[in-house]
Amino acid sequence: MSNPNPAPNQNSELVYKKHRPAKVVPVKKDSVKVYVWELPVRVFHWINAAAIVLLMLTGIYIGNPFFGASVPEEAHFSFLMGWARYIHFFSAFVFTANLLFRWYWVFTGNRYATSNPFRKIFWKEVIETTKFYLFMKNKKPHYVGHNPLAQLSYWIMIGGGSIVMILTGFYMYFEPQPESIWGMMFAWVPYILGDSFTIRSWHHLVAWAFMLFMVAHIYLSFREDYLQRNGTMSSIFTGYKTEPKKAVGEEDDK
Repeated sequence: MSNPNPAPNQNSELVYKKHRPAKVVPVKKDSVKVYVWELPVRVFHWINAAAIVLLMLTGIYIGNPFFGASVPEEAHFSFLMGWARYIHFFSAFVFTANLLFRWYWVFTGNRYATSNPFRKIFWKEVIETTKFYLFMKNKKPHYVGHNPLAQLSYWIMIGGGSIVMILTGFYMYFEPQPESIWGMMFAWVPYILGDSFTIRSWHHLVAWAFMLFMVAHIYLSFREDYLQRNGTMSSIFTGYKTEPKKAVGEEDDK
């Protein structure tokens, strides 16, 4: 289903002129390839996805060890829980470093590497995009990068959700050593998120929210690729989307 009620100007007002324009490669008379997702963004995406999957699988096992060694023996022989914890903690450090890098790229990447939820137009277009997904009458513009609803979900989950997971995770990791430097660095977390039990609850709840987010993200990405025929799925590998020339901003079309 294409947008039944497109705005007169297919370009959204939600652009970021202070950031670098994206590379544009002519394809046909009326279409171009836009280098939407630069290499650092794509690397972040796949490292983040791998880290989240490993954290999910190992986290579920740590919380509920649903199987163990097939032959009863001393725990140190199989060391299954130990490996699960090791992979979980290693993935957590990678997840954290990767997120810090992505925050850096928000300020140095091209116009599609960032967004600004503090503009009135952002929330106006979030509403129009929501109407579009609910099959309601809307005035949703065409977006080369993420639409505002997707951007909002990333702010909530990749931004806020990741911070909650990092704070609660590192607090629990260093909780047995409160006198250590790292333990003292996260000693303030209970003042914000509650006692030890509440912190664990936050960690589990946000982890399940990430699972739901990933399912919705994959579904909507395939949906967008099917409806728009613009290479949404392949763009996370190549960086390029195929777009109508009129959909590309003047700064990019150079």
